[in-house]
Amino acid sequence: MSESEFNLLTPPIVEAVLDIECDLPPGQQLAALEGSAQECFRERYPKFRTKWIQEHLIAATPDGPPEVSVRHHGVEAFQFLQDDEKQLVQVRAQGFSFNRLAPYTSLDDYIPTIKEAWRVYSGLATPVQIRLIRLRYINRILLPFPEGKVSLDDFFTVGPRLPDEKNLVFTSFFNQHTAVELQTGHQVNIVLTSQPPQGDQLPVIFDNCVAASEPGEPENWDWILTTIRSLRDLKNRIFKKSLTEQCLKLFQNR
Repeated sequence: MSESEFNLLTPPIVEAVLDIECDLPPGQQLAALEGSAQECFRERYPKFRTKWIQEHLIAATPDGPPEVSVRHHGVEAFQFLQDDEKQLVQVRAQGFSFNRLAPYTSLDDYIPTIKEAWRVYSGLATPVQIRLIRLRYINRILLPFPEGKVSLDDFFTVGPRLPDEKNLVFTSFFNQHTAVELQTGHQVNIVLTSQPPQGDQLPVIFDNCVAASEPGEPENWDWILTTIRSLRDLKNRIFKKSLTEQCLKLFQNR
């Protein structure tokens, strides 16, 4: 199933993320790329942020509180955002990312932008090899919640179950599945979790993440695009088969 065959009038996507994990040249320091990256991305992505990473070491002591020390401190990513902050690219210590926040249209609309951003990133970071391509869609689904009640089976074909549904009622839930697609070897991670109710609606996060770990050449855009589209088709199938027709109607399925 292609995305053109599965369009929603009001998709519940709050963020779509494409990650391309890379092997980078030995000894390359992300911080050294800051100036060049800002120069290359400034025109299309005028806002800039640095994402830092800190690792803490906690050591137990026999007679006092634990001793906390910083084990590692460094730059995790450079983020380049459009003025409305709805779209950004990231130059990361492990590779490249493209993020699109709502409103989201179709992946095909963003492919030319992704291709150009990847070309710029490749020129900056000179990746040696692609190790993994990951496509992740975070959906926020607002379920009808009249009188504080909802039957999850009416909206999801997979999800949490209680051992005694007559006497137990969910106050919250977190449900996760990991799998591998037999035909392609693509990895799948599905998370379904509730958020606090909002009036007569119950927000549920449906985190749909798929990844391909086949290595590839950074300059082979045709291969990259084929892999992205394969992942897109898989995530679409997962989304549609995880939701009931009643749930899909919430998004005015075409």
